[in-house]
Amino acid sequence: MTAKIAYDDVEVGTELPTQTFPVSRAALVQYAGASGDFNPIHWNEKFAKEVGLPDVIAHGMFTMAEAIRVVTDWAGDPGAVVEYGVRFTKPVVVPNDDQGATVEVSAKVAVKLDDNTVRVDLVATSAGQKVLGMSRAVVRLA
Repeated sequence: MTAKIAYDDVEVGTELPTQTFPVSRAALVQYAGASGDFNPIHWNEKFAKEVGLPDVIAHGMFTMAEAIRVVTDWAGDPGAVVEYGVRFTKPVVVPNDDQGATVEVSAKVAVKLDDNTVRVDLVATSAGQKVLGMSRAVVRLA
């Protein structure tokens, strides 16, 4: 599959629309059910604090999935993403309140590659801290 954006219309430095994603405790429980990852650091505040965390934290793969939405929304086709990788640098701490946490994601085209592909670099932050490092996706454009 290819994106709906034409390769020739994209320049290095093109900024993708920034998005903010809410993260609630309920979303973490739903994600645990869908993924099968029921590690109590993702839903049990007492346990999370006992193991040295500040509070319940979001699943790394949940954070990674939310971040790539910036790219898939821009490309218009999730199947256009041919490669994606990140390093987890800080946890997304999700307090048990009405607001939870947010993950803010910005991205820009860093390199035009061969075969109608581009590399998009992403920056994901939560509570003012970078939560994903070396976050990069390769996207095949039309």
